Amino acid sequence: MNLSISEQKRSQDQIPAALSELQDQMIELQMSMAHLEMTVEQLNQVITRQDAHIQTLQRQLQLVYKQVENQSPEESIAPFDVIADRPPHY
Repeated sequence: MNLSISEQKRSQDQIPAALSELQDQMIELQMSMAHLEMTVEQLNQVITRQDAHIQTLQRQLQLVYKQVENQSPEESIAPFDVIADRPPHY
């Protein structure tokens, strides 16, 4: 297939434009990926802090359960009755 000189020139002019467009797309993808990597790292740090906090809360809750279990009936809190323990302004 023989192309005329003007068609060859147009074809050659399109190659740098296509390469430039691909290069722009590649740069945009790299920037998006860098942003996503930063976001993942930040989320990982948040999850790590929350996990440590949850573990602390679980240990504290276990201590409270043990204290409640070890209380004698005289020391325990009386059950709350909504009707009988109504504040006077109701």
